[in-house]
Amino acid sequence: MGRKEDALEYHRRGRHGKIEVVSSKPLVSQGDLSLAYTPGVAEPCLAIAKDPDASWEYTARGNLVAVISNGTAVLGLGNIGPAAGKPVMEGKACLFKKFADIDVFDLEVAETDVDKLVDIIASLEPTFGGINLEDISAPACFDVEEKLRARLSIPVFHDDQHGTAIISGAGLLNAAELADKPLGAIKLVVSGAGAAAIACVDFFVSLGVDPANVTLCDSKGVLHAGREDLNRHKRRFARADDGRRTLADALVGADMFMGLSVAGLVTPAMLQTMAPRPIIFAMANPDPEIGYPEAVAARPDALVATGRSDYPNQVNNVLGFPYIFRGALDVRARSVTEPMKVAAARALAALAKEPVPESVVAAYGGKTLRLGPEYFIPKPFDPRVLWWVAPAVAEAAMASGVARVPVDVGEYRDKLMRRSSNAAFSIMRSMNKTARRDPRKIVFPEAGNLRVLRAVQQILDEEIARPVLLGRRAEIEGLCRDASLSILDHVTVIDPNEPAAAADAERYALRLTELRGRKGVTLPQAKSLMRQSNYFGVMMLERGDVDGLVGGFKRSYPDSVRPALQVLGLAPGAQVAVGMYMMVLQNSVKFFGDTVFTVEPTAEQLADIAVQMADAVAGFGITPRVAMISYSNFGSVRHPDVGRVQAALELVRARRPELEIDGEMQPEMALDEARRGETYPFSTLTRNANTLVFDRLAAGNAAYQVLECLGNADAVGPILLGVSKPVSLLQNESTVDDIVNMTAYTVMKAQVADRERAARRA
Repeated sequence: MGRKEDALEYHRRGRHGKIEVVSSKPLVSQGDLSLAYTPGVAEPCLAIAKDPDASWEYTARGNLVAVISNGTAVLGLGNIGPAAGKPVMEGKACLFKKFADIDVFDLEVAETDVDKLVDIIASLEPTFGGINLEDISAPACFDVEEKLRARLSIPVFHDDQHGTAIISGAGLLNAAELADKPLGAIKLVVSGAGAAAIACVDFFVSLGVDPANVTLCDSKGVLHAGREDLNRHKRRFARADDGRRTLADALVGADMFMGLSVAGLVTPAMLQTMAPRPIIFAMANPDPEIGYPEAVAARPDALVATGRSDYPNQVNNVLGFPYIFRGALDVRARSVTEPMKVAAARALAALAKEPVPESVVAAYGGKTLRLGPEYFIPKPFDPRVLWWVAPAVAEAAMASGVARVPVDVGEYRDKLMRRSSNAAFSIMRSMNKTARRDPRKIVFPEAGNLRVLRAVQQILDEEIARPVLLGRRAEIEGLCRDASLSILDHVTVIDPNEPAAAADAERYALRLTELRGRKGVTLPQAKSLMRQSNYFGVMMLERGDVDGLVGGFKRSYPDSVRPALQVLGLAPGAQVAVGMYMMVLQNSVKFFGDTVFTVEPTAEQLADIAVQMADAVAGFGITPRVAMISYSNFGSVRHPDVGRVQAALELVRARRPELEIDGEMQPEMALDEARRGETYPFSTLTRNANTLVFDRLAAGNAAYQVLECLGNADAVGPILLGVSKPVSLLQNESTVDDIVNMTAYTVMKAQVADRERAARRA
């Protein structure tokens, strides 16, 4: 997590908190109002009164989950109360929406009496399609869930118990296979006897572990029949008294250790007493019972998982609950059955055996991922989890007899693949991971800007780049001091007007006159330009003193881009520079261009724009599907403008016959697969276009701004294409996140440029 101030500001800025409610239907006219409310709303009300199941058709219930907590066991913070737990519940709502497109109302209930809490929650059944219980302390959590499951006909799922059980169960299936240990023979020792630990043991038994081979330990030691301090939940696991009292005693000869307790309970010496090829799941958070490096060092033959994201095999509940509820909701399940949970675990285990897409590999540092000791649980940001787990859950719900409506599993899986909402986040994460793998030196010419400096703090925290800051030193230092930013010891600060920069300024001025002398730039003029940080920064890049440049925060875009084009020029083969925006919508990402440079491109220039954009999109790990946008559909209008687009299309097909591209077409045809297939079945686009090439600047620029303002899309960019070296120039209103993302993109471009130079030399 970032610094305290950043976390507080993140939750406070703009609309407070992390969630909002938006209308899913138009409400812009009197007619809309009469349908949404009186008198029209009476019709669905009467239909539901006649048939209560009609609520699934006429309300949002079928995609609405309640995240409910009384705040008695919030993360590692303990009993902090319902109000203090609300940020966590809002965060859970965000995860439901991000990973599975499920809407959530978070409900923080000030009640600790089990029966009263159950009554409150049960009374909410008509509102929701499912209930996710969260952060309720043990043993109350067992009783609350048990009583609600008996009373309600919608899924009730306590994620602290079952989410951890399902993900660790998936890990167990693969770890046992890798260790060549039959589940029924595994001797399991568990540290912790709370809700999560007991749920995990119960689930492992469902998978095939023999309960006679399970030993649980709580803070007082082994649960055995001679202890009189055990509640009814612990008493189920009390084993015959065989003299073992401590966790260390229990681990001797054990095949598997699972920890859901506290940090530091297990020593390397204790692991060395375990059986060959031990399975070690140390899942205490934030610090495990024994650290991953220590466990691997003590037992190189071990298969190790933790709850941490910075080591392999993270047991992360986000691999479970969004997709379990997605599958349950889509068949309108009455409950989450044991077969549904087992299906989810087996689907996750099976996914880990599949070849991992390059986009996922890049998102996790570029290291090859294949089933083995360092990869036997899928990664949390693998978008395939949605269409592996949710269909498995839906199929198990139908087989269990709890599904209200059936689905064709194959068609359902395909539908989920198309609606995946992970693409946008995956792109950003992939860029950051790729940059972190090989950080480069990036210059920021407008460093006397608080947003830039806050971005630099994040860039340093995430180890994305090695920043070089240009600007007035006193101004930069003052801004850092006032904002409590700790970056000055970790960056290079250059003031082009200080004597210390004189030698470089002289060298850059001489080089600028070489490049621009026949364009009217004299040596005195070049020296004057070197006092401007934007020209100084571009010359640093031209001379190879930095690997990339990120700027544009204080000047207009033409003033920002002019030095880069004058000094660096176009990349080999490029006819024009291109400004491309990545438009991040809720469920997809689209790329718009050209939005910045060429007012009315020729057919040749338009073809070059299309090729450059397609290459850039492919660089993000996305298969480009290009639509050449016009006001005409496949020759429906005869005009020179249309002919220009048609000619450009043929030029692109000649240059890149493998590229999926079609046109000319209107945006609605490019983005509505069903309508395109019905009206123009000959179109070569296999899916909706993700790369839209507009026939002139005005159209592209207007389109991205309209989508940003009215469609609530995030516009990332402009992404500068066609320049010979890695440069990113943003708009004045760019946010800290924009700056961080574009820095990662610039580092990624610098890495690619180095690889291409090395290939040419070879």
